[in-house]
Parts: sequence; C-alpha cells; structure tokens
Amino acid sequence: MKINITDQFLWDMVYPLFQGADDALNFLLSNKYKQVQILFGDENPVFKKYRKDKNKKNFYKFIYDLKKNNYIKVKNLKGKEAVVLTKKGISKILKASFYFQEKKKRKDGKWIMIIFDIPQKRQKSRNLLRSVLQNLGYKMFQQSVWVTPYDVSDKTEQLLQYYSLDEYVRIFVIEEL
Repeated sequence: MKINITDQFLWDMVYPLFQGADDALNFLLSNKYKQVQILFGDENPVFKKYRKDKNKKNFYKFIYDLKKNNYIKVKNLKGKEAVVLTKKGISKILKASFYFQEKKKRKDGKWIMIIFDIPQKRQKSRNLLRSVLQNLGYKMFQQSVWVTPYDVSDKTEQLLQYYSLDEYVRIFVIEEL
C-alpha cells in the first residue's frame, strides 16, 4: 500500500521531534500535541525538501490545501510563521503513523482477532477504524471481523481508547483461523 503525499508530509513534520515511531505515536495519543508548533520556512528541513521536490508554486498550493482541509493552521509566532496541527491533522497523522510502525509477528504464533459493531450514526469512526486496522496489518476476515498475525494489540487498544470505540469492539487472541 502506497502512502499518500499528505499523510507522508504530516508524518515527516512530526516524526523528527521524537526518537522513533513509537514515541511519536504515544505523544499523539497523549493529547500533548496541542503544544507542538513547527517552524514554517527555510529553517525547517521538511518544508525545504518538499518545496524543492514540488517546486515553490505547487508547494504553496499544497500548504493551502492542507489549511483548506483543516489539517494545519499557519500562525505568526514571535515574528515567524509556524504550523500548528489541528485535531483533524493529528487524526490524519495518527492514522498514517500506524503505516510506519514496524510490524513483528507474535512469537507464540497466535493471531489477534477484532470483532466490532459500530452504530450507523458513527459511520466515520467505523471507516477510520477499518483504515487504521488495515495500516496496522489486519486483514478483513468478514465485514466486521479483522485478523492479524502481528503483535499490535497494545497499539490497537490505544487506538480504540483514543477514538472512544472500545465499547463497540471485542479483541480476541486465537490459535488458528
């Protein structure tokens, strides 16, 4: 699965602030992200790289689209422009962050199975859950039944708590399919 440019860019903005993907994920799930302001301009190597790759005109259109879709806000802080991530932007990064996580198979050979029943009125949450499960390495077994051989139960539980979906989901460890 190829990651889209928006997800990659947002991840590239946040990832350098941490030691690794797990630290970034824990930070995003902790709600401390509201304090993060990322310097906008030539001082920031991520902006420099993307401006060079996309050319200046396309880069600013890309930034405009990120602002229009409410992923970021550009603010003036102490005389310099900075990017502030919105809640929607953090959700997008969080979803993409699972794509960047190293996936290790469980040592005991067992699989994790998730069964969920999310009400129709929370359809966006259901779609988000499916997307993140896919990024974590889960495969759809049936419509609302997903399985994975990877050791991602902690990350799955964090995700469910963050999005308040734990009441709609059951997690099982199974020996075979």
